[in-house]
Amino acid sequence: MEPQRKLLNSPVSCVDEALQGLVSSSAGSLALLRGHRVVLGADPHGLKGKVALVSGGGSGHEPAHAGYVGRGMLSAAVAGGVFASPPPTSILAAILSLHKAGASGVLLIVKNYTGDRLNFGLAAEQARNQGVAVEMVIVADDCAFDQPSKAGRRGLCGTVLVHKLSGALAEEGYPLAEIVSRVTEAAKGIGTLGVSLSPCSVPGCGPSFDLPPGEMELGLGIHGEPGIKRSKVATADEVVKTMIDHMTNPASQSHLPLESGDSVVLCVNNLGALSCLEMAVVTRAAINSLEGRGILVARVMSGSFMTSLEMAGVSLTLMKTNEEILRLFDRRTDAGAWPNLSGRECVRGQDLSVDPPHMSTRPQDDTHAEGPLSPVMKQALEMVCSSLLQRQEELNALDRASGDGDCGNTHSQAAKAIQEWLQGHVVPGCPGQLMSVLSGLVQERMGGSSGALYSLFLTAAAGPLRGKSLASDWANAMHAGTQAMRRYGGADPGDRTMLDALCPAVEELMKLTTAPPGGEMAVLQSAVKKAELGAESTRDLTARAGRASYIAAERVTLPDPGAMAIAAILRAVLESLGGVE
Repeated sequence: MEPQRKLLNSPVSCVDEALQGLVSSSAGSLALLRGHRVVLGADPHGLKGKVALVSGGGSGHEPAHAGYVGRGMLSAAVAGGVFASPPPTSILAAILSLHKAGASGVLLIVKNYTGDRLNFGLAAEQARNQGVAVEMVIVADDCAFDQPSKAGRRGLCGTVLVHKLSGALAEEGYPLAEIVSRVTEAAKGIGTLGVSLSPCSVPGCGPSFDLPPGEMELGLGIHGEPGIKRSKVATADEVVKTMIDHMTNPASQSHLPLESGDSVVLCVNNLGALSCLEMAVVTRAAINSLEGRGILVARVMSGSFMTSLEMAGVSLTLMKTNEEILRLFDRRTDAGAWPNLSGRECVRGQDLSVDPPHMSTRPQDDTHAEGPLSPVMKQALEMVCSSLLQRQEELNALDRASGDGDCGNTHSQAAKAIQEWLQGHVVPGCPGQLMSVLSGLVQERMGGSSGALYSLFLTAAAGPLRGKSLASDWANAMHAGTQAMRRYGGADPGDRTMLDALCPAVEELMKLTTAPPGGEMAVLQSAVKKAELGAESTRDLTARAGRASYIAAERVTLPDPGAMAIAAILRAVLESLGGVE
């Protein structure tokens, strides 16, 4: 039996529960027609004297179609089971409810699938027999097949654009016949093509089709019907180019005729499981591809408008526009799933970036003067870098038990950045300047939270060392750096972080402020021991900060890698100063 992979209560009840969830979260703007899977506007009496719009189809395409119920779009949406056409009785109930509310006529907007055409058509005939003025517009925007079968082109995401144009006309009071005429003409200028990287699965069933990893299917339908071509997954730019090439190929009977200078609305539709990151990349690629052909992209919609359950894929819809179509497209609607892009023209031929504010030069790029401490600090840095590089795999292994396994890599990146800098620069004689240099290097090259924490420490430590270099100044700098880490990082000693090694060491180092001459090395030796003991103690602590805090305590039995790194750094400094016992 296929394991449960959907967050549902039951395949049988999922459609009804989803509709209830939608209506319950609509702040009173939607209502369910009792006994039917029909979503209505909560105040249908606003339709009096106007044309009402009804659409629908199988569930699994959310937010279509119930998400488009609202003033300025649909008056009602009728839902079938998942990927199943709704029954004529529910369609008829929706029509009659709107007629009773005072609608002057009802327009059915239907995707070109046999089941939808039959059931909506039957309901339309039954409504006419009861004296209701009903018309039906079939949307067939699929650009996949060069030679469509007798069934014709499928209805896809372009249907949503027909909802919008029809809704705007209806809201403005146009009669039924004129709405039908105008949207039928507009629909001729709409084309859609989809591509998928994975199948979807109807609740309670297996995948709708087989698609090996690394392959994609071009031109498939929103129910997982086969497409026209399978190929290896390519880059987003290449896939989008292939899609638009196919959609506009004059050799295809299904093509959308586009010429340089034409204006379009672009809809980039997530078929269900693409990440927002991928969607933004595809949107960029589509805009660039169209503008590269001389097409003016007048409006851009990017998001989930007509999905196919959890299918990882995207469809592109293009609608040819003119001033009137854009006016209708821009007219505001209350429908919850419509993005209301009114007046947001796509910027063409302009630089979309702005200049950043003037920033001071990076400390690591400045020229510094050497001083008496420069050789000592350089040797300490070289030994710290060497120690971190030697421990890269050890720290990674510790981190794999409690994090993402890259602690050694991030410390290695910092060490290599410092080594590269040392090859082309002199170590400044001012310790405060060196702290600023190191802060800039780790911020830029180390990455992650560790990079931010080290950079905070070094930035705060730089102040007490400006023009100062006594042992007590170093102690105050270490204290200032540690306090900054605690203030901004939110962790404290005992939380199983690098602070469990750093804080006891810094507490010991503060004795440098009162240490007698010649007693500094003993304080440093004691501080390093405290750091090592603190790092080792983390194996018995429960993580309360950092990524390890999200992992069950019984699974975290090794020392914290950040604390071990701190102990290694302090040990390397001690060894560079000849303080090994």
